[in-house]
Amino acid sequence: MKRAASTFFAAAIVALGLPATVSAQSWSDQPVDVAADHPQVAVAYDDGGRYYTEDDVPTFNVGEDGSVDWLTFSGFRRYHSECHVCHGPDGEGSTYAPKIKNSAVNMDYYDFVDTVVNGRANGNSVMPHFGDNQNVMCYLDDIYVYLKARGMEAISRGRPAKKEAKSDLIQENENACMGS
Repeated sequence: MKRAASTFFAAAIVALGLPATVSAQSWSDQPVDVAADHPQVAVAYDDGGRYYTEDDVPTFNVGEDGSVDWLTFSGFRRYHSECHVCHGPDGEGSTYAPKIKNSAVNMDYYDFVDTVVNGRANGNSVMPHFGDNQNVMCYLDDIYVYLKARGMEAISRGRPAKKEAKSDLIQENENACMGS
């Protein structure tokens, strides 16, 4: 359970107003070279069905048979219930908000969390804050790893056809966050 609360600790740090550095370029939709080595994407270890990079940042895992980890599958569902209205299906963007599938690869995890928790304004463009929305905050890592998988073209558009089972640890964390 050591990694289970990573989103909540990051959100708490951000909510407390501790300094975070967000550059305009980090949020922009810079192209992703999917053939390049991206250390912020590679799985270093897993903890109860949650996958992490060597820097303890959540990441996706796609099996040889195309099955995705539970968080990536859940992220697809959560993204499409809370985020796609503005950012378009599958993180592809819209006329209203930018493509964010590449931002999840190019942007630092903690900057991503900060933006979702606190929102941001850039001229007339405004990202509302979601720090008080349980349907986002309890699944923020899920949304993040789903978008990383899309940005790296590790999964195609649409609902993933195969998924790992939800682990007991993931279920326990979800129940604790949702107050069940």
